[in-house]
Amino acid sequence: NELLFDLNKGDAFSLRIAGNVVNEDILGGMEFGSKAAGARLIAVIGHTKCGAVYGACDDVKMGNLTGLLDKIRPAVSLVPASVTPRNSKNPAFVKAVTEQNVRYQMRQIKEKSPILREMIDKGEVGLVGGVYDISTGKVEFFDN
Repeated sequence: NELLFDLNKGDAFSLRIAGNVVNEDILGGMEFGSKAAGARLIAVIGHTKCGAVYGACDDVKMGNLTGLLDKIRPAVSLVPASVTPRNSKNPAFVKAVTEQNVRYQMRQIKEKSPILREMIDKGEVGLVGGVYDISTGKVEFFDN
């Protein structure tokens, strides 16, 4: 994130995980970063050409990767059935899954962490989502 937003080391509390999924470790890091370290914004940033999203689009099953992809699969089902073919060869489908996954993970943060939900609801910390385009270097943030 420091490179994306031209920050200095220590300016951001950065957590990274394949597929920008939410799990207990990531939630714990966000709770610490927000409640204890004073971070005021949680940004869920997906990116184009994400291998984890491709794997979820293609319903890949492989060892420990399966559990991670299971956390993305709800986003696949949120994409309208009219978007076909429903695999990683269809750029429109991949883009839709990427965006839906960011939105889904944002909801997971609020659903799975009472600490963060309370802070967000009170306006003590913001929650935003967006997608980083690796070909342009720009992040497109969602309006809501």
